[in-house]
Amino acid sequence: MGYFQIRDEQVVKTDIDNLWKFVSDPSNLKKLTPSKLGFKMMTSTHSEMTEGMIITYRITPLLNIKAKWVTEISHVKKNEYFIDKQVYGPYKLWHHQHIFKVIDKHHVRMTDIVTYALPFGIIGNFINLIFIRKKLKTVFDYRKVALNKIYHK
Repeated sequence: MGYFQIRDEQVVKTDIDNLWKFVSDPSNLKKLTPSKLGFKMMTSTHSEMTEGMIITYRITPLLNIKAKWVTEISHVKKNEYFIDKQVYGPYKLWHHQHIFKVIDKHHVRMTDIVTYALPFGIIGNFINLIFIRKKLKTVFDYRKVALNKIYHK
């Protein structure tokens, strides 16, 4: 089984309190997810990210096949970072670090580091090479556009 990592960065034109309030509210996940993924929030135990919080949703990642995905927020340090990990879902491993660094009072650098592994051994590695890695990049690209619209860059 191969382990893969994607790193993405974006500078958001807003202050840290405003950005944190937005990204730490699970109801905003849909606004940051491409509609073609069919994202639908099923449950969330809190309105603001807290350690131990469980989020359940459905996505349609491939060929109109629906998948249940359950994530846990494992670590939170307000205005600095939070980490989500897959409890149940399409990946064999999913560990996503969201890191926030204040540049100045009107700009925040968001860094995402996603470490993941796919099921099916060498077949999963091949699927990552031809499809999954590109799909994840399009999700991050979509999020950049969405945040820039929200914060009028």
